[in-house]
Amino acid sequence: MLVRTVILYAVMTVCAVAFHEHTYAVWELREELQIRFINMWELLDQLKYVTAEQRVIVYAEIDHIRAEIQHIIDELIRLDKEQH
Repeated sequence: MLVRTVILYAVMTVCAVAFHEHTYAVWELREELQIRFINMWELLDQLKYVTAEQRVIVYAEIDHIRAEIQHIIDELIRLDKEQH
């Protein structure tokens, strides 16, 4: 049982490192990207019930989130090009 636990721990450690120079940075950026997508869906859902005055603010927030998403994607592409 202890041998299986040690082997499993070693395999998990290797998978976490994944022989990739930017593993943690890529993981962190992907997590940020998921958060931004969730924020975008919430903003799009808000358009169902906001007033005309609030709609302008929501549009500005949507544009800001869109810019953040594009920046994160650009950063992920840059890290991938550096690695490969």
